[in-house]
Amino acid sequence: MTETYATTTGTWRNWAGNVTARPARAVSPASVEELAEVVRRAAGEGLRVKPAGTGHSFTAAAATDGVLIRPDLLTGVREIDRTAMTVTVEAGTPLKYLNTALAREGLSLTNMGDIMEQTVAGATSTGTHGTGRDSASVAAQIRALELVTADGTLLRCSADEHADVFAAARIGLGALGVVTAITFAVEPVFLLTAREEPMPFDRVTAEFDQLVTENEHFEFYWFPHTGNCNTKRNNRSAGPAAPPGRVSGWIEDEFLSNGVFQVACSVGRALPGAIPAIAGVSSRALSARSYTDIPYKVFTSPRRVRFVEMEYALPREAAVEALREVRAMIDRSPLRISFPVEVRTAPSDDIALSTASGRETAYIAVHMYRGTPYRAYFTAVERIMTGFGGRPHWGKIHTRDAAYLSEAYPRFGEFTALRDRLDPDRLFGNDYLRRVLGD
Repeated sequence: MTETYATTTGTWRNWAGNVTARPARAVSPASVEELAEVVRRAAGEGLRVKPAGTGHSFTAAAATDGVLIRPDLLTGVREIDRTAMTVTVEAGTPLKYLNTALAREGLSLTNMGDIMEQTVAGATSTGTHGTGRDSASVAAQIRALELVTADGTLLRCSADEHADVFAAARIGLGALGVVTAITFAVEPVFLLTAREEPMPFDRVTAEFDQLVTENEHFEFYWFPHTGNCNTKRNNRSAGPAAPPGRVSGWIEDEFLSNGVFQVACSVGRALPGAIPAIAGVSSRALSARSYTDIPYKVFTSPRRVRFVEMEYALPREAAVEALREVRAMIDRSPLRISFPVEVRTAPSDDIALSTASGRETAYIAVHMYRGTPYRAYFTAVERIMTGFGGRPHWGKIHTRDAAYLSEAYPRFGEFTALRDRLDPDRLFGNDYLRRVLGD
């Protein structure tokens, strides 16, 4: 077959800049057939294959010294089925494109994460999630998917077709094949009212279960070195739509959350001793507000300040105790933390390697400004999280390996057995997968 797809060489970097790779070549196939040929050719040359989306993972999940597949040309909506209430999209479609395309059709996903820069395949393969009492991760909304396996075969799977693959491949870590298309459940577009409100740490933690139970989507941010939190409650609304005013919305979402915060983080990196005072001011800068809009405009927000992140999924009942331990650890340490700690929830789901697989879940995420030493902080937090049986987010920094993860996931062996069947020669392997899944 004549090579028609675009091929480049050079260094690949993720969004945060903490992971780099030098693939033998990077290719941008324009069709599923071209992608299958790329896979077959790489296998014949003894090169490993990894697809990379927009690089929003903080781990080396997409890094390779072999063939890097860029999904830039595998984008767009294939089909909207209003009878089944599904949308099928190419794997490289950015979530922001999917969200706006659905909105134009009067449709929406049920739940989503807090940014929408990722590709649909990258977001689902690593378990991207938002927060929800009843609605789960982006991957839990998948109704079917197709992937090119190690022998170049196109495999379609759903609950009714290759159900064993479907049970695992919705969060497949790129280990089972290259996802080429995803079918999501959708629903008629609806309105959400967001209520953002500062709240003391002691009150949020005391009322955490009530706040989760009473709201469809609840999350909060705690500012280290302070007793201050900012809470966000999203609930369905009959309307009318009342989006943030252009000026007030810009002040909150751009000026304070991105512009001023960028300056504060830069100052904190240069002068760590100033961080507690800065945190006190930052935690009081955001005021209470309410607004009503279509889902993606409420769930997601711009994130222009670059950072590194670690996030652990815990049994929901352990969240408050774990967060209090994190606070106590920071208070007694010399650490100076400029980024807030984020807490979200998810219901139990049935995906083999979902961080919420088989249990009601709470997520605790810690961040550090890019370029700031983070290992001491993340190591101390990880020690607390693993004490509660925590499961690390697959796309965020952690040090866990297959020995730990096989105990944390009851269906771990189901996933690795499927991997052995679909990719016995580890065509889709890399160092990260060797660590977290084993050989």
